[in-house]
Amino acid sequence: MTGDSAPSRSGREVRDYLLRQTNSTLRRPAMFGGEMALRLYFDALAFADGCEQLWREDIDALRSRGAFAPTGVTGAVEHVLGHRADDVVSSVYAEIAHVRTWLVLDQPLTPARYDRLRDAIEPWCAQDRSHSDVLAEFGPPSVLLGGSNPLYPKTFAYGTANPDDPLVFLHLWNGTAPGSATSWPPDHAEPQLLAARCGGATFRDGFSFTPRGATGSRSR
Repeated sequence: MTGDSAPSRSGREVRDYLLRQTNSTLRRPAMFGGEMALRLYFDALAFADGCEQLWREDIDALRSRGAFAPTGVTGAVEHVLGHRADDVVSSVYAEIAHVRTWLVLDQPLTPARYDRLRDAIEPWCAQDRSHSDVLAEFGPPSVLLGGSNPLYPKTFAYGTANPDDPLVFLHLWNGTAPGSATSWPPDHAEPQLLAARCGGATFRDGFSFTPRGATGSRSR
C-alpha cells in the first residue's frame, strides 16, 4: 500500500470534536445513544481537560442528591416522574456541562432576563402551562434538549454565559394517560409543562411542579 498517511489530529482538534459531539448528544440524547453516550463523552472531555477527578466528584454529588440511582440518572428521573425521559436525563448532564464550560448556549440570557425568570418561575408553575405558554412568557430557550417536533416531549434550558448561574429547566411532556393501550397519538396537541427545575438540596427538591405534574408525581 502506498501513499502518505493522514496527519494526526492535534489535541485542540480532538477536544473541539469531543465538545461538538457532547453538545449534539445533550440536544438529541435518544438519537446518539442516551445516557451511556453522555457518560462516554463526558469521560473523554474530562480526560482531555485533565479534570477526571472533578468529573468523578460530579457523579458523587449526583448520588448524594438522589440524582443518580443504580440505573444512573435515568433511574433517578423515572423515580421522580414515573416515566423514562431522555430529555430530563440530558438536563442533569447539561447542568454539569454548564459548570465545566462544556455546554455551548445557543441563546444566552442577559443577567436581567435571567433574574426575572428565576423570580417568576416558581409562582408561574402554580397553574398548568403549555409549550406555547412557555415560549410566550420566556421566549426561546438557551438550549433545546430533545427534538424540535412540536408533538414530542422536550426540555427547555435557560441560562446566562456565566457558569456560576445555575440553569433553569422547563420539562415539557406529551404522552397518553396511564392505562392507555398505546402511546401514540399523544393526548395533547402540544407538550404540557410538568415542572420547572433549578438547584435544590435534593434532586426532587429542585422540581417546582405544575398541578398536572404534581398529580403525576404523587401517583408514582
